[in-house]
Amino acid sequence: MSSIDRSQSVGGTRTYEVRTYGCQMNVHDSERLAGLLEDAGYVRAPEGADAADVVVFNTCAVRENADNKLYGNLGHLAPKKAARPGMQIAVGGCLAQKDRDTIVKKAPWVDVVFGTHNIGKLPVLLERARVQEEAQVEIAESLEAFPSTLPTRRESAYAAWVSISVGCNNTCTFCIVPALRGKEKDRRPGDILAEIETLVAEGVSEITLLGQNVNAYGSDIGDREAFSKLLRACGKVEGLERVRFTSPHPRDFTDDVIAAMAETPNVMPQLHMPLQSGSDTVLKAMRRSYRQERYLGIIEKVRAAIPHAAISTDIIVGFPGETDEDFEQTLHVVREARFAQAFTFQYSKRPGTPAAEMDGQIPKKVVQERYERLVALQEEISWEENKKQVGRTLELMVAEGEGRKDDTTHRLSGRAPDSRLVHFTKPDQEVRPGDVVTVEITYAAPHHLLAEGPVLDVRRTRAGDAWEKRTAEKEGKAAQPAGVLLGLPKIGVPEPLPVAASGCGCD
Repeated sequence: MSSIDRSQSVGGTRTYEVRTYGCQMNVHDSERLAGLLEDAGYVRAPEGADAADVVVFNTCAVRENADNKLYGNLGHLAPKKAARPGMQIAVGGCLAQKDRDTIVKKAPWVDVVFGTHNIGKLPVLLERARVQEEAQVEIAESLEAFPSTLPTRRESAYAAWVSISVGCNNTCTFCIVPALRGKEKDRRPGDILAEIETLVAEGVSEITLLGQNVNAYGSDIGDREAFSKLLRACGKVEGLERVRFTSPHPRDFTDDVIAAMAETPNVMPQLHMPLQSGSDTVLKAMRRSYRQERYLGIIEKVRAAIPHAAISTDIIVGFPGETDEDFEQTLHVVREARFAQAFTFQYSKRPGTPAAEMDGQIPKKVVQERYERLVALQEEISWEENKKQVGRTLELMVAEGEGRKDDTTHRLSGRAPDSRLVHFTKPDQEVRPGDVVTVEITYAAPHHLLAEGPVLDVRRTRAGDAWEKRTAEKEGKAAQPAGVLLGLPKIGVPEPLPVAASGCGCD
């Protein structure tokens, strides 16, 4: 969970806080919620506020304890709300879409409940709850408007999410997301490219194309090669230096996409390809439309076309019916694929999914033992793969806030083209987030690299200029938040793949 917006009353203006749980889609949605609230006149105060006038929970329903976390946090806010007349609490996202009226029954002090399809209604629902003095529950069953038409406060001056589709047409037996996000809906390519061009004009130099099943893009508009065409079109946007995407599905990962990645210079040599299991038997039970041979074949083709590609994955341990032999097949794929990173999950039973009712639920002790073996193997491989980077000269995009120890180590941090995190010696000249530095890698750890020698080159960029301008505006207007609020088209901001999770664990 991350809290991206935190506030308290500022000069009599109502303030807001958005607490975000779950996947990149939710992070992007939270930026939209923040944009909607600011468009309606709310403001965000500096970090450290005890409670805002409006607290919004953007929830996730993927993990088993999601409900407990939500109600625990709602309970913590109850006495604060009772002591603060006019304070409002809203709950949105996947758990709200799933539980609906249950939330108000369990936490009657909640003012608004809204779903994944109608986030644009939040300001109206808050006002209606205030005037009518009763909870407002409004859950749309289908998408009312593509979210990118909504106001958005993005949190970075140099990197942005660009949503190309919403929803998912898959029927994985462990996943509740399609039931909550709906069928896939694609944006028109022209709208996507117009948004990207607007972002670049504002100083953004890196974008991440975002979708629940991003490389299925085109199925809704009847073009099987739409995603590869979109990648190539991104390569023609002047000033766009880095293009990434998340999360694809092996079923839709075709040769034309691999070719587009290899032949488009600004598409980065990075691929997140969810595996979930290496066992054909388990993959069939999961209703995944590929098998081990197909998966490893994709990895082989990507490595042949893009030798330095860093490949990461998602893996579920302990799916119902998983035998020791099934688990060994997963370990086999991990050894063969040699992932740079793997986001590993212990199977979490979710009511409403077919897997929750399957026979052969695995005891927690067994799942834990398998999980620890998988993590240990992947740690070993990640370290070995990172050691191969030692001696390489890499261009890093300087990052903001990714090196938590940078102040004490007198280093800065940045991302390599393949998204590996690199901590580097701070040069004498000024370097801003969004600028690009060239360094030589001198040391490798399992989850990061070091460049301990002098920086070889610093390239000041328009993205760095945008960061500097935003920072100056923030310092000049102490009450103004750090984000960037724009008109249409609306935009978001990516983060590197998180340590604990990728996507929603169900791609």
